[in-house]
Amino acid sequence: MSEVAAADATPPDIGRGIGFLGGGHMGRALVAALRGAGVDPQHIIVFETQAAARESLHRELGVRVAADASAHIASLDILVLAVKPQDMAAALLPLQGALAQYRPLIISVAAGLGTTQLTALCGGQVPLVRAMPNRPALLGAGATGAYADPALEPVQRRRAEAVLATAGCVVWVEDESLMDVVTAVSGSGPAYFFRMAEALTAAGVEQGLPPAAANELAIATLHGAGLMATRGADLAALRESVTSKGGTTAAALAEFTAQGLEQTVSAAVAAAVSRGRQMATQYGTGS
Repeated sequence: MSEVAAADATPPDIGRGIGFLGGGHMGRALVAALRGAGVDPQHIIVFETQAAARESLHRELGVRVAADASAHIASLDILVLAVKPQDMAAALLPLQGALAQYRPLIISVAAGLGTTQLTALCGGQVPLVRAMPNRPALLGAGATGAYADPALEPVQRRRAEAVLATAGCVVWVEDESLMDVVTAVSGSGPAYFFRMAEALTAAGVEQGLPPAAANELAIATLHGAGLMATRGADLAALRESVTSKGGTTAAALAEFTAQGLEQTVSAAVAAAVSRGRQMATQYGTGS
């Protein structure tokens, strides 16, 4: 497993242009990240079936938009697959001829679908990177796990890395089966911390804090803890730094252990991994 930092001030190499199949939350996040990294909006096109979404993307981000990708594949060096897994077959089947002819670099950000399934849905062998960003990519603070076939040309891997790194850190895994774990840990992970903050708010209210005060304190604490936990940080050391022996934090952490926090988190991640593998079976056949 290797890691690279977020992109620097140099715009990423997108070749002749980059297209996004789908303009939902994750597609929009990556488009915004590319714009923030200095990519010319005229070199970005988003294919979105919803007219309102197309208008919003063009108005807010200045990029080109179209309802259908078929006529544009020839002008792209990169195509990002940002539709939902259950919609992937319907989105790709009409493009198979163009993808086979022009072979743009495919970057998939769809959960669950493996490279074998994606290759089949694309109609044959294409240069392909499977990636799993998370929602903080909307703020340029994302964490993306990525996998590429070892046969992928180095220049294409670097190009995919540069695109993904505009939205945050990128971690490569060499075993594709670990992408389901990436999805469970970082793809779904923000929701775990939000759920913890919700529970912390409720507990504060239960102990007498006004709801608004408890909510504000929980949100600020979540934000501050995230800032402290910078990449490369020793999480155990950070925990110890705010835990005085025999103090209030130690008492709370002891109760976490007594109530089985580690086992609960382990079971939750295992459930997410299992669901990701079910999705691959459910949505990856094109049927």
